[in-house]
Amino acid sequence: MKIPANAKKVFDGVIFDVYQWQQQMFDGSFEIFEMLKRPSTIEIIATNNDKILLSHQSQPTKQDFYSLFGGRADEGEEPLQTAKRELLEEAGLESQDWELFKVYEPLHKIDWQIHVYVARNCKKVAEQKLDVGEKIETVEYSFDDFIELLASDKYWGNELALDVLKMKQDGQRLGQFKQRLFK
Repeated sequence: MKIPANAKKVFDGVIFDVYQWQQQMFDGSFEIFEMLKRPSTIEIIATNNDKILLSHQSQPTKQDFYSLFGGRADEGEEPLQTAKRELLEEAGLESQDWELFKVYEPLHKIDWQIHVYVARNCKKVAEQKLDVGEKIETVEYSFDDFIELLASDKYWGNELALDVLKMKQDGQRLGQFKQRLFK
């Protein structure tokens, strides 16, 4: 859901802004509705040969976890531009073969999109340039091990994990996903 045009910003946060508006109810009365807005998040399914490259991360507020590479879009930055920047910063990797896999809008009360890209045939071109609040190690997984990791408590990122769980119910869809990653 997008924030209505008549909504008023009532709080400017570092990541989240808060908007409120008068909403007419079914009985004709009015209530104040509220939504958060935040910058888009970008995630990258990075591949090299027949492996999926993931991050093994430590951050001050979380226990160690595995995830896709990615992060928050800077103001005015296009999603693919963010994806390329984040992959280079977090892993020192570049790709010449990018494809948008899917855009998720995970929460009803937050105007927020998660853009997931596939970056095929990634090559190491630089050293990492990490934020001071992250430690990231690049790890390689086979497709089958990646699928198993998504269902574990060690993986952080619900949207792709849920999609893959649904794909596992239909082996053909899971096979199509694998082909899409390794074209």
